[in-house]
Amino acid sequence: MVNTSRRRMLAAFAASAASLPLTALAASDARAAASVAAVDPLTGPSALGTAGSAVTLAPLDASYFSALTLGSPLTATVLPGTPARTEITSGGRRVALLTHGARTVLMPGPRRTFAENKRPFADDFTRTLPDLTLPEEQRQYWGSSPGGGSWSTLGPAPGDYSVTPGAGVIALTTDHASRHATLRDADITDVDVRCVGRFDKVPTGQACSFALSFGYQNPHDNYRARLSFLTTGAVELRVEKEVADAVAPLEPAVTVATSVPAGTDFTIRVRREGTRIRVKAWRTASAEPSAWTVDTTDPTFGPGRVGLRALANDGCTNLPVKLSVSRFEVSAATWAAPPAVTHGDWVRVLPEPFDGTWTDALERTVRGWAGSTAPDVLAYAAMFLGGAPAVTAGAGPAQGRQVLGEAGYGYLDPQGYRYEGADFHEYMNSGWTFPDGTRTGPSSKQVGNLDCSGYTRMVYGYHMGVPLAAGADTSGLRIPRKSRDIANHAPGVLVDRTDGSRPPAAAQLQPGDLVLFNADSGDDNPTATVDHVGIYLGRDAAGKRRFLSSRKTVNGPTMGDLGGPSLLDGTGTYATTLHTVRRI
Repeated sequence: MVNTSRRRMLAAFAASAASLPLTALAASDARAAASVAAVDPLTGPSALGTAGSAVTLAPLDASYFSALTLGSPLTATVLPGTPARTEITSGGRRVALLTHGARTVLMPGPRRTFAENKRPFADDFTRTLPDLTLPEEQRQYWGSSPGGGSWSTLGPAPGDYSVTPGAGVIALTTDHASRHATLRDADITDVDVRCVGRFDKVPTGQACSFALSFGYQNPHDNYRARLSFLTTGAVELRVEKEVADAVAPLEPAVTVATSVPAGTDFTIRVRREGTRIRVKAWRTASAEPSAWTVDTTDPTFGPGRVGLRALANDGCTNLPVKLSVSRFEVSAATWAAPPAVTHGDWVRVLPEPFDGTWTDALERTVRGWAGSTAPDVLAYAAMFLGGAPAVTAGAGPAQGRQVLGEAGYGYLDPQGYRYEGADFHEYMNSGWTFPDGTRTGPSSKQVGNLDCSGYTRMVYGYHMGVPLAAGADTSGLRIPRKSRDIANHAPGVLVDRTDGSRPPAAAQLQPGDLVLFNADSGDDNPTATVDHVGIYLGRDAAGKRRFLSSRKTVNGPTMGDLGGPSLLDGTGTYATTLHTVRRI
């Protein structure tokens, strides 16, 4: 990568780019940016419809940089503890922290806030479930939504739920028994969500209905936008809340269609912002109406799940009736408390490991980095979260390829589970020749994807220049391909490791460290002790240690809580399965 077009690249790294003093950047920061087309900065997750993630800097002025003027000479002091570290100070103030045997350098800089919100997703049900080869207790009936987490199905019988390629199916085999399919994310507040569904029959005797649920607390407490398919062929829209099983309309029912034949697709769309609820429904084959059918307010429910509900009224005489849902889409959503990490730590990378000797050359490097806002390890890592804009390399082996921007995790197998195997160069849709001469080609199925180790290699390898291995590597000079090998053989030093009975305390943990887990996340080697890797980011607003990693459940890099908290504290999956901490 070349050090050109830095102004345009940095636009992708700060929501406050207009106030960022780009001319103050140190010209000596190698590998700071590719030559890229201009992109808009990530916007903050403060309102529905904004980008999902943000890296923000407070406005900087000359007083900030004048305060960073380093005196001479700088003082180097070896600190106690393992691994050994050398602290560099100027006038009694720390200006750098180097670890013996590692390339990463922790430096103070302007405070940044890393924030993430729920990324948009759509489930088109391109899978087949349940997998009847599995024991009953292991079967998933709607599986996982691509990017939205796993579905929970409820009542009255598991066999009423299935997925055939292109449709999530709910079979109404008995009347007056609600069936619920919801996504296991209970922290959604504002949301713009829609679904497309159809019944295979016009009901006789009594109506059938399906609804888009939101603010869902449980089957007895929720909002829903419900379409009632009447025996006359008419379709009515009802917007309701259910509190302790008591159903109350928020507005009178509205007839949205008449003479509707069986198998007609209808779309329901809900946009909830604060206490305001807007709903519309229409024949999917027609254009979406410009106006909302219902526009009302209600404060009853706060954060909750989104999902679907289906019901045959008492007296429906032509059961079974099947509801087929061909699409469920969340085009924008806000978590009640989006994760955010704020601190002034910047993670730089030396061209070679620090051998413990403070030299004039190292002093020149540290002075060049002082106060720099050029992209560092953490900035690059954040540029693959949901909503990150695409950035294309203008030079080097990846010229013309996308090297930054929102990443997925991997493509889906027939049951809707995500395949591992998306390395950094596959994200870029490029072949790659590794230092040992091994050539690995691109994968058309993995373009734009990064699995957990591929994400780590993209940040530390491609962007920060740490050598990469094609596969397993025990030299300690290159980052291996798989997380279990990274745990033992990544370049750098071991910070801490489990004793086999409990997670490591990791007292010297610092931003940029690799955190590795034995999380049993579906690694193809069931005997492996490590199967997941992430990059430690820092403490969040609640004081909890949070990391970034590429996850299957959210379909890509995240520091969020979907599918298990991305935290090293508490009782969650990753807090209890932390295995190894390494420093590159």
